[in-house]
Amino acid sequence: MYKDQDECGVPINMDVIQLTIDEQAVEVQPGTTLLEAARANGIDIPLICYHELTTAEGICRQCVVEIEGQRVLQPACITESQPGMIVHTASERVVRTRRTILEMLAASVDLSDAPEIQQQMHTYGAKPERFLDAEKRGRTLIDDNPFYLREYQKCIQCWRCVQACADDMQFTYTLAIGSRGFDSHIVTFFENPLPETSCVFCGNCVAVCPTGALKGKVEFLFERGSQQNKPRVGEE
Repeated sequence: MYKDQDECGVPINMDVIQLTIDEQAVEVQPGTTLLEAARANGIDIPLICYHELTTAEGICRQCVVEIEGQRVLQPACITESQPGMIVHTASERVVRTRRTILEMLAASVDLSDAPEIQQQMHTYGAKPERFLDAEKRGRTLIDDNPFYLREYQKCIQCWRCVQACADDMQFTYTLAIGSRGFDSHIVTFFENPLPETSCVFCGNCVAVCPTGALKGKVEFLFERGSQQNKPRVGEE
């Protein structure tokens, strides 16, 4: 509803927020995040921890954007659009930050089963070798149930599995974050085997995992069989 007029007498829609994203004038509804505003206008912002079916937490910071007049970069997935904002999604500072995030991830976590992140590394020219001295997460594979495996050396702690197991989907609250700092990792209650927890093996945590840290056993065995059946160099 029009509630006011500008200095020329043109009605102003007070229910619409006007801002600028990458020099493009954008109009959105109040409460729209910068990520949603960018997507609605064909502007791509890379994502890692964000998933449409889980609560956005702004953990990974890969979706950061630069807002004129603000000192620090802001995560687009949780930052709401404000009137008059001037947003840059691919400034030099933003690109450098995203590249560094990818390099640090690749230096400490096995990303071999994370094709979307690997594509981002290619796009941003990430060089994980810059952090060769970084300590790798070396947790062993956990095989404690008939349905899926947990390879936490591939876990980037995006929280998707924890959220899917909790209020966002299943409400079983089997998974949580344990320890602190570099030692933090996904755990079950008292780190019990999954069959001894509230887990109902719905598979939602596996479905939202972006790195293969959680993987169905059928998928795992299929991939292993495919690798074993590949011809060796020199064989036909």
